[in-house]
Amino acid sequence: MKLRTLLTTTVAVCAMATAAHADIKIGASLPLTGAFSIAGAKHKQGYDLCVKMLNERGGIGGEKIELITSDNRSDPATAISQYERFINVDNVDAVFGTFSSRLTFPVANILAKYGYVHPIPAGGALRIYKQGHDNLFYFQPNAAEYVGSSLKGLIADLVAEGERPKTAAIVAADDFFANAVEAGFLGQQVMDPADGSVVADLAPGYLADAGIEVVFSEKWPEEGFNDWLNLANSIKRSNAELIIALTASAEEAVQITRALKTVRAEPKMVYYSQGTQAEFYEGTQGASDSILMHTSWHPAAPYKGTLAGEEFTNAEFVAAYQEEYDAAPDEDAAIPFAVCQGIEQAIIGAGSTDNAAMGKWLSERTADDPVRTILGRFAWDDVGLPVNKPFLVAQWNDGELQFVYPTDEFDGVSKMTYPKQGF
Repeated sequence: MKLRTLLTTTVAVCAMATAAHADIKIGASLPLTGAFSIAGAKHKQGYDLCVKMLNERGGIGGEKIELITSDNRSDPATAISQYERFINVDNVDAVFGTFSSRLTFPVANILAKYGYVHPIPAGGALRIYKQGHDNLFYFQPNAAEYVGSSLKGLIADLVAEGERPKTAAIVAADDFFANAVEAGFLGQQVMDPADGSVVADLAPGYLADAGIEVVFSEKWPEEGFNDWLNLANSIKRSNAELIIALTASAEEAVQITRALKTVRAEPKMVYYSQGTQAEFYEGTQGASDSILMHTSWHPAAPYKGTLAGEEFTNAEFVAAYQEEYDAAPDEDAAIPFAVCQGIEQAIIGAGSTDNAAMGKWLSERTADDPVRTILGRFAWDDVGLPVNKPFLVAQWNDGELQFVYPTDEFDGVSKMTYPKQGF
């Protein structure tokens, strides 16, 4: 018997304790192979760890959780069919979201069709949230189009006016997420692919707002691109003082860094959309020094969430992940862990695994009564984007990913290294 009624009386609690052998089924389709496999594997680790720890603490309302995970091979059609199967064959009570805007956009249609709550760990493209679907809840700071606000703020706050970069080269993968971040920097219109309508007009863009001139811009194909040296040479020849590289994967971030090192590019500042992963540093080593990137999580953040109804801190997550996987976590594991925390709180808050009730409870969260996770506190607007939640900016220095901005978010902020001294 599933958790269908609010457990408000001693009798109900005792009855649930005797019926605790039934499972709450949750489905998650993840890119465990293919282009997004590095992030997808870590998302699975984050989900697995959270579910394991919940079950060790008695489950949710006395019911153990069964997590059903499938490999969508980084393919949208496969992701769609797997969520269809979770709902119609496996009869899951809830779902966890997949990785990447490319996969999340079509999956959102399927989950909306069946009325399921859609907790999104990694799908930041604004058009996902402008489709008119209910019950979308994004577990990162904001849509990808607004990422550039953090770099603009960092330059204004941390770099003296006479030393700020004046020119930029912006290169990007032809990818849902990368295109979205680029649109914000360049002030482009965001279009609905279904009918061609304008979702948002981002003019003039964060670079123009910061007084930075774009002197070079290029896009590479989403798959099969390998001409990194020619791209790096073009960037170098532009003499851009700021290099912005918007990649679809950590591996692409590695490739462009190696190429920029080979051609001996010498910008003042480098900003990436990917690169917080340990694999990025392993593939770039000292060339990573001073590279900035936005992130939704940092191990030093003193955030306090809940797990199994008890306080559970970000530091406890870091320790638990290290013990479970013998490695330090990064945001690709922390974000799905937070999604799992959010769904647990929704089931408890709604007193039910009914998705309509869960969605209503989540949509009613406020700044004073939020969902509490290892990524901090969450309340969402009417399209499913978090309210008043800043992006974090990190920087690699001497093999350490240091949190550098904003400076007033929490203690433990490192001084930003500037300018970058080559690759």
